[in-house]
Amino acid sequence: MSVVGIIAEYNPFHSGHEFLMNQARYLAGDKDPIVIVMSGNYVQRGEMAIMDKWSRAKAALESGADLVFELPFSTAVQPADLFSLGSIDQLVKVGVTDLVFGVEDATQNFAYLGSKIAEIPQSHMDFNDYSQTYSTQYNQMVAREVGHEVNEPNAILALAYAVANHNLGTPLALHPVNRIGAGHDDLLQNNGVVQSASAIRNIILHNKIDSELEQWMPKKEVQMLDAQSEYPNWNILFPFLKYRLESTSVEELRQIYQMSEGLEYKMKQEIHLAHDFTEFLRRIKSKRYTYARLRRLCLYTLLNVSQDDMIESFNHESLLLLGYSKLGRNYLKQIRKDTSANIISKVDQNNAKHGSLGLQVRVDRLFEQIMQKDQNFGRRPLEV
Repeated sequence: MSVVGIIAEYNPFHSGHEFLMNQARYLAGDKDPIVIVMSGNYVQRGEMAIMDKWSRAKAALESGADLVFELPFSTAVQPADLFSLGSIDQLVKVGVTDLVFGVEDATQNFAYLGSKIAEIPQSHMDFNDYSQTYSTQYNQMVAREVGHEVNEPNAILALAYAVANHNLGTPLALHPVNRIGAGHDDLLQNNGVVQSASAIRNIILHNKIDSELEQWMPKKEVQMLDAQSEYPNWNILFPFLKYRLESTSVEELRQIYQMSEGLEYKMKQEIHLAHDFTEFLRRIKSKRYTYARLRRLCLYTLLNVSQDDMIESFNHESLLLLGYSKLGRNYLKQIRKDTSANIISKVDQNNAKHGSLGLQVRVDRLFEQIMQKDQNFGRRPLEV
């Protein structure tokens, strides 16, 4: 039996994702399930998702997924190495045997490259050049070890999947698929059948939702977007971040996850001078940190996520079931007794007290305030 897994954000779900889903279905056949672990209401680069997790899960299910689980916040909002390690670990726990992912060049042997990188001594991973970001130094090291640069966004993430897969010791079969259409962060391409999620978000945030989006997204998803009252983004969140930084002491800020090297002082100093989030990021940016790293830190700060919160989440992880097909439901019944994953089908006052689910419920409170829609309590898995 092949159980095919996909790691996703679907921010939002578009025709490129549908293409990858079709490739996964080709691999799984009609009788084996496709399992998705998907970021919830906050995504890897430190932003709120533009649609809530239930809407995005529904789009995935209607396009062929059989099970959709929410990736815990403590894994979803992380740099590529931790994001990949946590995601693949969850897939392994629910019995996934094969991982399908999109890359710019599917001819590369990612399993080999991953094993090669994973075997580099830890001492070679200590990057102390403060004139360059950690990711830049890591990519330079990778280039030295594998003999060529790996600098395309999806290839970098795929390599992180491969390294994590090797390190877990329960390797999945890796199936890279050539991306079609626009690149990861490309702007709108007028003649493109597949647009990047970044381009689609830009259209949603700056233009009225119209039938043009149906060229690149499922029609039902466009209708769900059209019904939304808000489209979450950092422009909406910036006043909340400003209040948080101005009303919190330096000592308290120092407890925030990933707050280091005096960034708490820099953030408190620059928040008074910045007029919007983009300007604030520019003001706190240095050669040491990428914008993605700083956005994540801003998100941790806004949501008051501490080092202890993250440790508690990692030590008590749960997978929230967002939805299933008939095939997915039957598979879930089959593995319930054997899986090491703590699968939650309904959030209640007891299971939401601690661990990763407790953190998810807490951080979702802000998303609920903005979207005016409950995200956890009272929700049941979708059946499609």
